[in-house]
Amino acid sequence: MVGTWCQHWRGGFSLDGSSRTFNWHPVLMVTGLVVLYGAAALVYRIPNTWSGPKLPWKLLHGGLALGAFVLTVLGLAAVFCFHNSQGTPNMYSLHSWMGLATVLLFSCQWAAGFGAFLLPWAPAWLRALYKPIHVFFGSTILMLSVASCASGINEKLFFSL
Repeated sequence: MVGTWCQHWRGGFSLDGSSRTFNWHPVLMVTGLVVLYGAAALVYRIPNTWSGPKLPWKLLHGGLALGAFVLTVLGLAAVFCFHNSQGTPNMYSLHSWMGLATVLLFSCQWAAGFGAFLLPWAPAWLRALYKPIHVFFGSTILMLSVASCASGINEKLFFSL
């Protein structure tokens, strides 16, 4: 829906620093931090009754989160490129700061989860200690992502009207 909105009602996409460059930001951020990150959260909840190995689920969970991270970085690059080419300050609103905090928390969450759950060196006691923290911050970051999206849509509507 965001892609259709940007393509048909916001003028499409480009990489020339115009408002069409900005259009990459909402598409990439929603796809990364809401769709892929939400799928990563859900996919690890599915195998609770699974009796087989957890490694494929861990790899899928981590891979979806990594894909979300890549799209998020590209979305941030698009908005910073647009702001810099237009001479607009980068961090000027609640949406900007909430979004940056979400991305920073998400980055830390991915790195800590990778180190604790996917690398073979992490001892079992560390995994057991970190798991509830990882689950709590995963849910919190997903809620922050949705709140950042809502504030960004409201901000864009405010500027458009």
